[in-house]
Amino acid sequence: MTLSEGSKVPDFKLLDQNNNTISIDTLSGKPAVLYFYPKDETPGCTVEACEFRDIYVEFSKMNCEIYGISPDDEKSHNKFIGNHSLPFTLLCDTDKKMINDYGVWGEKNMYGKVSMGIIRSTFLIDKQGILIKKWTNVKAKGHAEKVKAELELSLIHIWRCRRIERC
Repeated sequence: MTLSEGSKVPDFKLLDQNNNTISIDTLSGKPAVLYFYPKDETPGCTVEACEFRDIYVEFSKMNCEIYGISPDDEKSHNKFIGNHSLPFTLLCDTDKKMINDYGVWGEKNMYGKVSMGIIRSTFLIDKQGILIKKWTNVKAKGHAEKVKAELELSLIHIWRCRRIERC
């Protein structure tokens, strides 16, 4: 499935690192970052998670939650969170349902070796679950700042629309 910016994102129900069920309804009422990554404790995934960690307070000030999603289980996520002091929620998609629903499972080519796996992707959604922006084939380094900048632009646009009452 290919999700288009401006469309509603698919519903989901996943367990987080504390065995709590998180769904699209849990996210409603505030913007959210859903970032899909291949595996806990791998170099690129650690860089990406730590960059989101380092500017997490800035996302919080904009009332935006961050959710990392991978096929790893609760035990792996808790270790990853503990090792890197991650302040945000990690979701367990062990059966890859959400990964497939969001279209981030596919063919990857790393150093000439072709395999199937998660295509590192991020979805920025608004408080109604509408896709504001999506990034695919993400390069981990510097990505969190790009997401933050897009969120800021989105919030400025919403503020201006409310102020002049058109949009």
